[in-house]
Amino acid sequence: MDVDKRLTCKFFYYGRSVKLVEQELWQREEKGLIGILPVRDDADASAIGPVLSQGVGSDSGDRSSRVQSGSSDSQRVDGKNHQEVIQWHSRGVAARALQLSRGVEKPSGRVTYTVVLEGLCRFTVQELSTRGTYYTARISHSEMTKEEMEQVEQDPEFVSLSRQFKATAMELISVLEQKQKTGGRIKVLLETVPVHKLADIFVASFEMSFEEQLSMLDSVDLRVRLSKAMELVDRHLQSIRVAEKITQKVEGQLSKSQKEFLLRQQMRAIKEELGDDHDEDDLVALERKMQSAEMPANIWKHAQRELRSLKKMQPQQPGYNSLRVYLELLADLPWKKATEEHELDLKAAKERLDSDHYGLVKVKQRIIEYLAVRKLKPDARGPVLCFVGPPGVGKTSLASSIAAALGRKFVRISLGGVKDEADIRGHRRTYIGSMPGRLIDGLKRVAVCNPVMLLDEIDKTGSDVRGDPASALLEVLDPEQNKKFNDHYLNVPFDLSNVVFVATANRMQPIPPPLLDRMEVIELPGYTPEEKLKIAMHHLIPRVLEQHGLSAEFLQIPEAMVKLVIQRYTREAGVRNLERNLAALARAAAVRVVERDQTAPLNKDVHQVSSPLLENRLSDGAEVDMEVIPIGADHEMPNSLRIASPLVVDEAMLEKVLGPPRFDDREAAERVISPGISVGLVWTAFGGEVQFVEATAMSGKGELHLTGQLGDVIKESAQIALTWVRARATDLKLAAACESNLLEGRDIHIHFPAGAVPKDGPSAGVTLVTALVSLFGKKRVRADTAMTGEMTLRGLVLPVGGIKDKILAAHRYGIKRVILPERNLKDLAEVPSAVLASLEILLAKRMEDVLEQAFEGGCPWRLHPKL
Repeated sequence: MDVDKRLTCKFFYYGRSVKLVEQELWQREEKGLIGILPVRDDADASAIGPVLSQGVGSDSGDRSSRVQSGSSDSQRVDGKNHQEVIQWHSRGVAARALQLSRGVEKPSGRVTYTVVLEGLCRFTVQELSTRGTYYTARISHSEMTKEEMEQVEQDPEFVSLSRQFKATAMELISVLEQKQKTGGRIKVLLETVPVHKLADIFVASFEMSFEEQLSMLDSVDLRVRLSKAMELVDRHLQSIRVAEKITQKVEGQLSKSQKEFLLRQQMRAIKEELGDDHDEDDLVALERKMQSAEMPANIWKHAQRELRSLKKMQPQQPGYNSLRVYLELLADLPWKKATEEHELDLKAAKERLDSDHYGLVKVKQRIIEYLAVRKLKPDARGPVLCFVGPPGVGKTSLASSIAAALGRKFVRISLGGVKDEADIRGHRRTYIGSMPGRLIDGLKRVAVCNPVMLLDEIDKTGSDVRGDPASALLEVLDPEQNKKFNDHYLNVPFDLSNVVFVATANRMQPIPPPLLDRMEVIELPGYTPEEKLKIAMHHLIPRVLEQHGLSAEFLQIPEAMVKLVIQRYTREAGVRNLERNLAALARAAAVRVVERDQTAPLNKDVHQVSSPLLENRLSDGAEVDMEVIPIGADHEMPNSLRIASPLVVDEAMLEKVLGPPRFDDREAAERVISPGISVGLVWTAFGGEVQFVEATAMSGKGELHLTGQLGDVIKESAQIALTWVRARATDLKLAAACESNLLEGRDIHIHFPAGAVPKDGPSAGVTLVTALVSLFGKKRVRADTAMTGEMTLRGLVLPVGGIKDKILAAHRYGIKRVILPERNLKDLAEVPSAVLASLEILLAKRMEDVLEQAFEGGCPWRLHPKL
């Protein structure tokens, strides 16, 4: 028989197999053939192939012979259970013994044999029987004949399969040679041993299941055997590659970790040697910081869970830095740390408000009321104050004064131009570059949970596809909801109920009604000229001089000059432009002071020092070391810069520094010089303003033209005004009784100057009617009279808003008479008495009342009693 394969194994035989080895191999000189049959479980018998039981067989073939049979490595048969049926596999391997060794007999009588067998060929069992103490079998040869092998080897399919098998086997050998350095002998076998034997040799070296071993044993056909062998070799090659890939990754991580660990140990040892062991490990320091943050119990659990995740990560891993920044934020937030409020002193608070702000009596009274409630009930939930007014009236500084009166820290959050909801609620941590919202970031900066937080420019938030910040503020400003404010980045609730919120806005209209409902609106309409004068003398001038390094000894601005600046160079509700003009005067004074320094003589108290050594060194061009004596902490001006008399600002200096006057009291008189022009009062985000309305007629088709960047509401007011005038044209003696159409053959053009400024609103209705009546009646409107009010088609004058701002604007422009709707009489209580004393307030219920007061000598309609 041909040699099939050579195996070196150690078998532990018991029962009948041991008897076979003793009698046939150990005791006899001539060793016969040994049959090796696999033993199968009952469960596998039906699933794999045919099996044999004791005494069962089939007719023998021509090439049948008898061999002794022993169990394989899987077979263990106890002598006590020899009556049980053993499931033998029907196909086995004929082998002969090459080496046999006997172990030491144990006290129990058991002996161990080690047998080295050489496999010769496959066989099929025809009949299995018991011969004494072991089994014998009649078998048939199962290998292909030489002619059959030659015929198969010439098959093109087999040739292609053989080449593919050798290529895969060579690749496997190369991989094993790199790992184990033992590929030399296997390469020799691959080149010398026939292909049909290579399949058995390679497969015997792999780990495979028992079913796969039996399948290879049953593969008598060379093509089938080679195909199965190639499948097993390829699978083993892929498993080795995957294992190598995993091993490389693990080894790389381990090498980095070991290197980092070694470096940290060395660094720690170096620090200990230098005595610089104060810097603890970063994570340990972070954990201690988190423990001292006094987080609530549920948030502390969440933080611990995140910290455990951080400890398991390597610093180079994605997400390590973002998670660490998140934990540092949790540790930095003031969960329970609050500013201890000192006992409220209303008198001191009132003095502080009076020293910081002039006027604003109603506003300061409301703040004092709020502080009084806080004193009686410290944990009271006060309202959210919203200061509404034009720029420069002190809204932000009022919020700062509230913080000073409460003894709390102050933080300002600017909302101007914010269009992303994430600016309020924060970004989710899944996004790259995520960060907390501005509220949480502000609390982190002040490091207390009860500051005074100013939401500045709350009316200038926008909305787009990224969300609506104003809607997000609903939760912030609601005392019932902000106890558990949820920032998307923080992802845990934070208590905002201890924060005192103050908001500022220039206008109420852009603020959504639900958000406006959560705030108490306090209007700051602006300052009168008298108030501006007081503010300039007590606050602005001292601050400007200090900012420019001057004092009253160098620059003096008389009260009369400040009045001129207010009247001629500023017409605003606030005082910012006034402060800029005063700063321009201070800069001009600073230039003069420095220029006088360059030509100032030595003071009489300073004596000239003469030194021959110093003169020689200076003449030689050598360097001289000199000691610089610094000026004292009081930063007093050097004597050489002091001038004999201070610089006093006069009218000539005003025109030289600030230029020619921008405004004067004659503007209204100069502009209202012809019929068709009237003076109105409007409200803007910058306070009240005087608005001129001009109307003119020309040949045309009876059309109405409107210019001046007008909104839809004001265009409708113009149409209503024209309709009312046309309906009353005969009664007002604007047209003869026979003329039915006032616009026949002519167009009307109404223009609102300052065309670059958008204009809208219904309060220009009475002004438009007055201009049209003046145009058609060819009678000039009084230049000292301004008006405001909405009108209906029936001629009723309706109330409007912003009365205080409008009256203050008329006062600034030098207007002497103001026509107001009768129902706005109650709003005059907010106007300063000094302003009311300088104006004549005229109330109108119907449009006829307005016309009666707008024209010199009254309107001609009074001559017709039918009106």
